[in-house]
Amino acid sequence: MSPLIGVRLPRPSCGWLPWPSLVSSLSSPSTVTGREGSPGGGGEAEVTQSGARGSSMAAVLMLRGSARLLYKHRKVRAASVAMVCSRAMASKTPVGFIGLGNMGNPMAKNLVKHGYPVVAYDVFPEACKEFQDSGAQVMDSPADVAERADRIITMLPSSPNAVEVYTGANGILKKVKKGSLLIDSSTIDPAVSKELAKAVEKMGAVFMDAPVSGGVGAARAGNLTFMVGGVEQEFDAAKELLTCMGSNVIYCGEVGTGQAAKICNNMLLAISMIGTAEAMNLGIRLGLDPKLLAKILNMSSGRCWSSDTYNPVPGVMEGVPSANNYQGGFGTTLMAKDLGLAQITATNTKTPVPLGSLAHQIYRMMCAKGYALKDFSAVFQFLREEENL
Repeated sequence: MSPLIGVRLPRPSCGWLPWPSLVSSLSSPSTVTGREGSPGGGGEAEVTQSGARGSSMAAVLMLRGSARLLYKHRKVRAASVAMVCSRAMASKTPVGFIGLGNMGNPMAKNLVKHGYPVVAYDVFPEACKEFQDSGAQVMDSPADVAERADRIITMLPSSPNAVEVYTGANGILKKVKKGSLLIDSSTIDPAVSKELAKAVEKMGAVFMDAPVSGGVGAARAGNLTFMVGGVEQEFDAAKELLTCMGSNVIYCGEVGTGQAAKICNNMLLAISMIGTAEAMNLGIRLGLDPKLLAKILNMSSGRCWSSDTYNPVPGVMEGVPSANNYQGGFGTTLMAKDLGLAQITATNTKTPVPLGSLAHQIYRMMCAKGYALKDFSAVFQFLREEENL
């Protein structure tokens, strides 16, 4: 019979057993017996003290070996934790940010809030002053940003702007480092995103398109939605940065699919904003109080983001462009540009978008009649003026 019957040996990975006391108890000279014999004398013989001592010493050696394994396991685990901590600290290396307009400014500020040093550039130097005053590095060109940072986010108005920033004479690709991650949050033509991705890849870097939704308010609050297109294996690296600026970061597929999702969203947004403006204008002309009408719409089936979060009628909501003479927010020019992208892609894919086409025409008319720099919700004011002609 084994001398270790009744002694529980822990697995090396467990830490619940007091090793010194167990080893000590097994090392002490004591008699260990097997099962006692039957009254008739036909049972197993008693194990002698000397035999028990030898067996106990064997057990001690086993336990000491297990103790070494446990120590080694804990040591490796501690080293792994140290490596994770080291990577976490390394992740706070500088991040380049190019384009500090209505959206880019609060987005870059949220990166700073999360501990990322920002290396900034904007074509208008005055846009960088706030960051320079707070200690951020401000560069003279996109190329200089690429020289200082291997993770760069761009937030630009249009496709031509994006092409210039990436491939121009002083563009990012002039000094980009191999292995750099370049994230474009502009809303541009998906075809342009794909061309930029090819150019970036030739330089040994990675390009992802990640346009946003949510507007200036969400940018300030860090609640943007990012629609990401690119190599899936790089998504986690991009997400680390994007979650500092948004509450939803969604992988859409290959490069260009993020832009596709954004274009569809903005076409629907324009249509719903025009519809909200028309409904509110009609209700007001029928004698309804605008706040009451908005309340009814927002508890009924006509409810939408344009009615309950970004109402276009002055005096109905606070903290939105309509409460500030349609200043700030998402410009009419930009909405017309995005609707133009929707028209191009619809034509290329032979997709009928009649309401999208009408929305595009309305916003182009607004640009021609002095609304270009106002928020796109100024379509309410535009309709009110049109009815008086």
